[in-house]
Amino acid sequence: MAVNTWNTYTWKPALAKAGVIPPRAEGAKQWQWEAAPRDGFHVLRHTYASVMLEAGESVVTLARWLGHSSPAVTLGYYAHFMPEAGSRGRTVMDGLLGRRGRPGGG
Repeated sequence: MAVNTWNTYTWKPALAKAGVIPPRAEGAKQWQWEAAPRDGFHVLRHTYASVMLEAGESVVTLARWLGHSSPAVTLGYYAHFMPEAGSRGRTVMDGLLGRRGRPGGG
């Protein structure tokens, strides 16, 4: 089934029934929804990717899961969801340098 078909005839009716988006306007064709594109099924994919990156999942792994041609594509869409990028590396280096700087060795 094509994603647009599923989005129009299954996903958006389910959202409307749940009260997430407004119901189809009276007299509208079955494929006519006032819901914005952000209400489409693709938002679930975007949410999943965002949550995975915020949880620290590897960009390389996520790119593979999403079917992107490279991690650069994934970063182009989702880098803003990685506010802690680099903090783990800094923490490790601080720990290593802190141990080495202590009197008595390490």
